[in-house]
Amino acid sequence: MNKICLTAAAVSAALMSAATHAEVDFHGYMRAGVGISGENGENVSYEKNKVGRLGNENDVYGELGLGKEVYNEDGKSFYVDSMLAVATDGSNDWEGLGVNDDGSDNIALRQFNVVAKGFIANDADAALWAGKRYYQRHDIHISDFYYWDTSGAGAGIENLSAGPGKVSFAVIRDDSGEVNVNNLDLRYAGLNLWRDASLELGVNYGLVNATDEQEAMGEFNDGVMLTAELTQGGFLGGFNKTVLQFGTEGYGEQMAGLGAGHYFNASSNDGAQGYRLINWGVIAPSASWEIGHQLIYANTSFDSQEDHSILSAVIRPEYKWSDHVKTIFEAGYYDEANYKDADGSLIDKSGSKLTIAQAFTAGPSFWARPELRFYASYLSDFDNDNAFGTGNDTEYSIGAQVEAWW
Repeated sequence: MNKICLTAAAVSAALMSAATHAEVDFHGYMRAGVGISGENGENVSYEKNKVGRLGNENDVYGELGLGKEVYNEDGKSFYVDSMLAVATDGSNDWEGLGVNDDGSDNIALRQFNVVAKGFIANDADAALWAGKRYYQRHDIHISDFYYWDTSGAGAGIENLSAGPGKVSFAVIRDDSGEVNVNNLDLRYAGLNLWRDASLELGVNYGLVNATDEQEAMGEFNDGVMLTAELTQGGFLGGFNKTVLQFGTEGYGEQMAGLGAGHYFNASSNDGAQGYRLINWGVIAPSASWEIGHQLIYANTSFDSQEDHSILSAVIRPEYKWSDHVKTIFEAGYYDEANYKDADGSLIDKSGSKLTIAQAFTAGPSFWARPELRFYASYLSDFDNDNAFGTGNDTEYSIGAQVEAWW
């Protein structure tokens, strides 16, 4: 027994010593909190992508990443990156990372890839990569809405110099159930237009690769998604982004469905075409105020049903009492027509959220994290009289939450 303990101690010491000298990069993200609501026991989460996430999340979520440059000689380098994500509802002390009631896993492999640099002559920023990774994700943080995110397992080349900008091309697996789909992702970024303004253009092609047996049982369609993103820096002390996207078939469904460009529906066969216009950013009208905002309009048309459309607006002003203390407000509203419910019926939806939070943060920036918040939220559903329980179309919640990235 003592021999086993001594062996374990020796192994632990060796691992700790190796970790000390390995210069491993530790990075990740987490959020967690606790709250109560008026009618629903625990604090509720209501349409956060559409009305804002502040005081409107009720989970525990974390991403833990380790990365290391394992080779760097003769101008060539290899970097290995990895990440696991975990999710629970935070309801108990001991929460096993098993399977949810709906069959989904509580722990997931999000990244495991190798990035190689120095193999493209006279182009130091160009990189080759293969594996599973977060791939050039674009999101609006205040609503946790990813509008361009084709992450997955694949391979590609990125940041290849071409004229005034940089080209990236990747092939990323994006299966639709049992049907194999590959996302061909082509981007051209860094096109400088005028002062502090840049343009990024992208084409995604969902290539369906069904088996003979699958094709005999159903109809499958490829799809296209086009994206243009204009970024204006130096805008009222911050930045502003304007995004235009257009999609067909499985990508078209995602426009009004607020999809990210993955989870392609290979069996989409209703002539779906959609577009969305997004404007978001953060401005700083004074030294004491910063304001995040989101405005989205999206529409998807079909051959056999009414158009699905959505309008969403969120604003998050922050007042800084000091470099580490701020009061945050967030107001959100959305109006959605012809949303397809679980039973297949088309319904109209709309609602709003108001939140006030007192925050303690690691610095004065809008993006400073960790941030510890104590909040109160008021939710309203304008179309469903039973949205928060029988006879309740409004709800409030109070609680505390922390968010961090590193």
